[in-house]
Amino acid sequence: MIIGKGDIASVLNDRDGAVFFAAGVSNSSETRESEFQREIELLNQQDKTKCLFYFSSISINDISKNSEYLKHKKKMEQLVKSNFENYNIIRIGNITWGTNPNTFINYIRNKIKNGEDVEVRDEYKYMINKEQLILLTDNLPLIGQNQISIFSKMAKVKDLI
Repeated sequence: MIIGKGDIASVLNDRDGAVFFAAGVSNSSETRESEFQREIELLNQQDKTKCLFYFSSISINDISKNSEYLKHKKKMEQLVKSNFENYNIIRIGNITWGTNPNTFINYIRNKIKNGEDVEVRDEYKYMINKEQLILLTDNLPLIGQNQISIFSKMAKVKDLI
């Protein structure tokens, strides 16, 4: 079962015995408690007898970022660990596909399309493409507790632009 309708959910392949939870908070700038609570309530409604795939953030342990979003992701990971016997927590970086305007790539694309200046910081971003995500989600086991951190490529922001 695939829960969600966004960019990640749109590329997943359904698997018997699995719940792909791709309906969470995706905007790393989110601060509204109502959005965080919506995700918690939706998670609590899922079948606890199936293997849950939860999409988290590769930045979850970055102590330089103390955002409400990352605090929420930590809380969600704990909820998954305490409520599901079998789970795969998939910590990913920025996706390279889709239509969500809040993703890093689409933010840059929209700025360029609109003729706006793009701030280029001297930093790296972790990127994952849909083929890599599909390969991972199609092949992770449905039994056992796994925590996976993935990214396809660490790239300089200036090189991405």
